[in-house]
Amino acid sequence: MKKLMILSIVMISMGLMAQKGLPKFGADMGKKNVMGQEVRVPYTSLISYYGYVKPGTAADATVNEKKMYYLYIWIPVAAPEIGVRMASPIPTDMKPSGTDFFSAVYTENSAERTTYFDTWIALEKADGILKSEEISSKAASATWNMYDQNDDSGEMPKQPSGSSFNSLLRITSEVNNPLKALTVGLYRIGFTTYKTGEVQGSFVAQVGAPVDIPGIVIAQDLASLIK
Repeated sequence: MKKLMILSIVMISMGLMAQKGLPKFGADMGKKNVMGQEVRVPYTSLISYYGYVKPGTAADATVNEKKMYYLYIWIPVAAPEIGVRMASPIPTDMKPSGTDFFSAVYTENSAERTTYFDTWIALEKADGILKSEEISSKAASATWNMYDQNDDSGEMPKQPSGSSFNSLLRITSEVNNPLKALTVGLYRIGFTTYKTGEVQGSFVAQVGAPVDIPGIVIAQDLASLIK
């Protein structure tokens, strides 16, 4: 009986730990297998965006009958690799630091960490925008090229339901392929919920790179990004 009680306590503790913070975000570059364990070097550059979607918030677009929301990113230098991940709800001990971004709606609801959604993410880049000054004139009519998408990742902490429904993806730059090269430009994270239901509650999105990238900006709309 004592052994069962101890085991139950350990399992509960592990479940609580899964809701605290996020594990280190490591790169595909330099990945090694050490004694059967995958070892990654943590991203040198890691920027977070803290957001909150109120119930009934209008989507930015409808894609394949799904309500799609966007986070816009300006990346000022070429990168050999970019990692993107999203967790909902925001883990209990996470909050913005001096280098992170957050929305006004997040600030209003920063204490609410119970509402969440099954995250689905994609990374896209706007074609033909090579300078930040071009965002205001070209972004509205730009063609967006998809790099990759992800629904469920076993690398991410489980949601309160116990399901691994948080998302993570990594993209390696293909310098000889213009549609897959991670060059200077305007990017966006598209996110929605894969399952039936609404996108609502708190979330944190992170963008990582294996090299220092000063000047990355993340915003919930183009007007805020331009500012």
